[in-house]
Amino acid sequence: MLKDIQVIADEAYARRIKRPGVVDAWLYPDFKNAVLATGKKKLIMAGLTNDVCIVYPAISAVEDGFEVQVVVDAGGSPSQVADETAIRRMEKAGVVITSTNQVMAELATDWASPKGAAIQKIMYEESLKPLVEA
Repeated sequence: MLKDIQVIADEAYARRIKRPGVVDAWLYPDFKNAVLATGKKKLIMAGLTNDVCIVYPAISAVEDGFEVQVVVDAGGSPSQVADETAIRRMEKAGVVITSTNQVMAELATDWASPKGAAIQKIMYEESLKPLVEA
C-alpha cells in the first residue's frame, strides 16, 4: 500500500509525518501542527490499527473541536472485541464511524460528475471488482 501511495501521490508521500512511537499522534507536535496548518476542521482519519493507532488521535481531535470521521475498514485490530471496543469508544466521544465505500461516495457527491466518475472507478477496482468476480 505504501508503494502505491508513493506512486499515486509522491509529493504527499514525501511530506508525510513519521510518528516516532507516540501512541496518540495528536500529542506529537509535528503531526498536530501539520493538521492545523491545513486550516481544515473536518478530518477523515484511518490507522493501521483501530484499537491503538486511530482511537486516541481521533478522540483527541474531537476534543479539540474537530469533526472527525474514522474509516474503520481501512484499519483493523488484533481481535474483533478490540475493534468493536475501539469503535464504541470513538462513537461515544463523538467520532463519526464510516467505511471506505461510504467516504468515497460522500466525497463523490455525484457519480455523473468528473470527480464522481473517477471515484466510482477507484471504488469499483479496489472494493467491488474482487467481490463481483469472486
